[in-house]
Amino acid sequence: MKINTKIFGEIEIADDKIITFENGIVGFPELKHFTLIHDEERGTNAGIRFLQSIEEPAFAMPVMDPLIVKPDYDPEVNDELLASVGTLTAENILVLVTVTVPSDLTKMTVNLQGPFVVNVEERKACQIIVEGDIYPVKFPIYDILQAGKAGE
Repeated sequence: MKINTKIFGEIEIADDKIITFENGIVGFPELKHFTLIHDEERGTNAGIRFLQSIEEPAFAMPVMDPLIVKPDYDPEVNDELLASVGTLTAENILVLVTVTVPSDLTKMTVNLQGPFVVNVEERKACQIIVEGDIYPVKFPIYDILQAGKAGE
């Protein structure tokens, strides 16, 4: 399938690369089919990829593995919230968080409170909201990424 995206232009998506969010995502319940893309020309830029909507080609969210910026990230989640993605194992789970990239890059954050959980084998996913205030919606990451680049 070919889609014409706002960020990447026309791209081809193999059917086995489409991830289904049965209940959509927060704020966009009508968007249910996505694919993960990274900008090959610019590299993966600290592990940032894009969750690209299939239904709405202009909609793509930057996402990343939360463990890159918060190695101890391990939210407690009620199993009922994950029922729609099938059986999760250490081998088939992928957790992603949205990245906010403002014009002032030093203010870059990730949302640790609303992660996406993907079953990569079944290509099913959901977004969950982590209860409590342990994980913030705006977790600053610029300094962490800079330290990572410097090899610290």
